[in-house]
Amino acid sequence: MHDTAHPAVVPEIPVAAPPIRGRETLVRAGGALWRVVARDGRVIGHLRVLENPLGMRFRAERLHLATGRFLEVGEFWSADEAVASLRG
Repeated sequence: MHDTAHPAVVPEIPVAAPPIRGRETLVRAGGALWRVVARDGRVIGHLRVLENPLGMRFRAERLHLATGRFLEVGEFWSADEAVASLRG
């Protein structure tokens, strides 16, 4: 998931919300971080935008209730793929 040769870096300047085609909405939670909200209002995870030498990457993160921490689900080249990984 992480490329240790090219670590991802969070952009310093707030970036616009990436467009997504799914049924979820994005709510800003930081400069490059959005809450992914399902139609029923549940937060199903986070979408984080990362800079990469090859272009922007999108990291999907899901809350692990037992630890209260967000765990990485994966990094993707599209916001749609990242959000899809949080469904279900």
